Amino acid sequence: MSQTSFTLFDTPLGRCGIAWGPCGLRGVQLPEGPEAATRARMRQRFAGAGEAAPTAEVCEAIDGIGALLRGEPADLHAVRLDLDGVPPFHRRVYEAARRIPPGSTLTYGEVAAQAGAPRAARAVGQALRRNPFALVVPCHRVLAAGGKVGGFTASGGVGTKRRILALETPASP
Repeated sequence: MSQTSFTLFDTPLGRCGIAWGPCGLRGVQLPEGPEAATRARMRQRFAGAGEAAPTAEVCEAIDGIGALLRGEPADLHAVRLDLDGVPPFHRRVYEAARRIPPGSTLTYGEVAAQAGAPRAARAVGQALRRNPFALVVPCHRVLAAGGKVGGFTASGGVGTKRRILALETPASP
């Protein structure tokens, strides 16, 4: 594995983490509570990674994530992801999730169909559960059948998922 760096950054949810390498973003970590807990999670997820000042490309990702979490328009499509080691089905799921615009949602079944496996809704859920690119791959925009929120593995669970979805949904006039 090539060199990985990470940094922590402020958002309305708290201190998030972001890791990157020469081939792009390696992961985003939503807050784990206190800053020390988020830093520890980053060191656990990215063993051997060193804290560093973000590159210009990473700064753009940080700015987009911050905007999204402030309820502002944010386009994270240009963020390069390092997909080394990500299984092919997960890649297809992440690509489908990245096409879901802010303020919109799809079901696990709809994402499965877009990923070329229409009967694989549960597998989509497992792929999203392992999503290393929180918010950049917007797994929070994928719901269970019937519009039920479904699960969310980040700190705060379903409450965090609802909060992020609410930030992205324009208020009714």
